[in-house]
Amino acid sequence: VQQRRETEGDLSCNPFNLIAHRENYLLPVSYNSNPNGDPFGVPDSEVNNTEVKFQFSFKFPVWRNIIGDADLWAAYTNLSFWQAYNESHSSPFRDTNHEPELFLSKENNLQVLGFTNTANRIGVVHQSNGQNGQESRSWNRIYLQMIFERDNLILAFKPWYRIPESDKDGPDDPTGDDNPDIDEYLGYGEIRALYKWDEHTFSLMFRNNLRTGENRGAVELGWTFPITDCINGYLQYFNGYGESLIDYNSSVNRIGLGFTVTETL
Repeated sequence: VQQRRETEGDLSCNPFNLIAHRENYLLPVSYNSNPNGDPFGVPDSEVNNTEVKFQFSFKFPVWRNIIGDADLWAAYTNLSFWQAYNESHSSPFRDTNHEPELFLSKENNLQVLGFTNTANRIGVVHQSNGQNGQESRSWNRIYLQMIFERDNLILAFKPWYRIPESDKDGPDDPTGDDNPDIDEYLGYGEIRALYKWDEHTFSLMFRNNLRTGENRGAVELGWTFPITDCINGYLQYFNGYGESLIDYNSSVNRIGLGFTVTETL
């Protein structure tokens, strides 16, 4: 974490550089055993199991030392699911999630149970798939992220609070909440872990709605391994709810293989 902070400090004022926020990756082969055609009004069989999944994410400093030694950052993350091999439907993008955010970040060195709390963030984030009508999905949250480090292990705890929205007057109402039950599937926060072993990186994301009756959650496992000096191979497995906004209430079981150029939480 300290090494990354030093690198970000060197890059932050260079207008020719973008600083990675989350993982930046491309999975040319991504297989989902449980495709969902309901949001598009087609049978599941018309949605290809194999598609391209990719994410790019960057951030930049807005105001250094805005409050004491806390910095204000802006960030943007794009996560896309491309039915590139579905020629019968003209290879459409099945869903693209846009996630701009604004957050305060403060470095720290508090010792807790052998871990060092290296950074804390508080922010506001909007996530939307940019669609309208029945395919529209969006929500707004306030979050707190606490990052801990010990040797080659990093843990990040990120609880959030969803900003309430008004109810729709009807299914075709363009205003109001597009997905009032999203908390039941994505819960109220997530835990991420990253472990470095030699030139390999292993990652974990875990979510749960913490409900005893309708218990739902998600887990994402990642393995990054070296290929060249600039590009790493990336194997990703996802199981559960909330991988994409269009399918937030449909369980996904996906494995993908591709490339990554950044490793972040």
